[in-house]
Amino acid sequence: MSLRSRRDDKNSRQPSFYARCEVNGALISHHVAETNASPGPRPGRALSPYNFAMVELDGAMGEGGGQILRSSLALSLITQQAFRLTNIRANRDKPGLRPQHLASVRAAAAIGRASVNGDAIGSRELIFAPGPVIPGKYRFAIGTAGATALVLQTVYLPLVWQTAQPSELTLEGGTHVDHAPCFHFLETTWQAYLERMGIHVRVAMDRIGFYPRGGGVLHAFLQPVERIRGLKLTHWERVTVARGISAVAGLPDHIARRQARRAGAKLRDQGISAEIATEEWNGGPGTMLALVFQEAPIPTLFFALGARGKPAEAVADQAVDEAIAWIRSEAPVDPHSADQIVLPLALATEPSEFGVSAITRHLTTNVEVIRRFLTRDISFAGNEGDVGVVRIR
Repeated sequence: MSLRSRRDDKNSRQPSFYARCEVNGALISHHVAETNASPGPRPGRALSPYNFAMVELDGAMGEGGGQILRSSLALSLITQQAFRLTNIRANRDKPGLRPQHLASVRAAAAIGRASVNGDAIGSRELIFAPGPVIPGKYRFAIGTAGATALVLQTVYLPLVWQTAQPSELTLEGGTHVDHAPCFHFLETTWQAYLERMGIHVRVAMDRIGFYPRGGGVLHAFLQPVERIRGLKLTHWERVTVARGISAVAGLPDHIARRQARRAGAKLRDQGISAEIATEEWNGGPGTMLALVFQEAPIPTLFFALGARGKPAEAVADQAVDEAIAWIRSEAPVDPHSADQIVLPLALATEPSEFGVSAITRHLTTNVEVIRRFLTRDISFAGNEGDVGVVRIR
């Protein structure tokens, strides 16, 4: 787990055309293979579980954030159902579309040849009518430190599920920002969950991007999938070792050492041995601590980021406290991963069941969005905020 992951240009190149649009002044472009494009649902892809009426969604429901928008975009492309979303991000300090949310809308429209109404900064209502999903090489520049991971998680599933050719994405913006998976989480945990489901996605990073400067570059290489496998993750494996990195970019190296020292001491107090390397990265300024637990059924990563006025010790405490809460729950799936795996599992042919360390409002809201597009039976055993089990039939 380091910044030495680099892009591998082994994918064959296809004749392509070029198009572009902008998000808040930032370029979005895409190169789409003309010869191997696979418009619409691939041959034989069953559409019977879907309801083709316009889906109406209220962005104020549940946690009322951007996940409602992103999941709706993905599901619209997957099911080929149009939707209207009102009260976008109603429960946030700055409601409506912000640049990174608009980037997700424009990216989804680009890969799905969609007709869109309301795609503007500050818009609180959006109508999205999808067209055929087209594989190819796409470049999405958010133009801020907006989360590249969230744009990727909006478009990857339609591209692997609805097309028969590989795709390659380049995303520019924030790779390590608050309230979003960082690159190292994608590489270590998210990618592993997808692989277990039979979804082949590989991520690489050319340049790191911290808030507020951004400027990071993330690549994703996507392979089409014939079917998605269900998951059964209900057994807890005892965790005894944590490995990780404490890194700084454009900041004094003593910050990385302090983060590592504090995290190691707190973990040892819980009976967990810790091996935390320190690293100095180019770019920044920014700092991160990441902890990985390889003994879990899926390698599970927890991370925390520095911020102006936030001591190195507070960064360590944040990452360790989240990890300890997960360990004490004795549930195999962390709450962040639960959010991210429930949507692809709703497309799996087999049923799924997994234990989660906390049933969050984010998770229950995401499930409610899925129910608006798909007729899968998704249920919870447990109350919001508690340890629980998610079942998908």
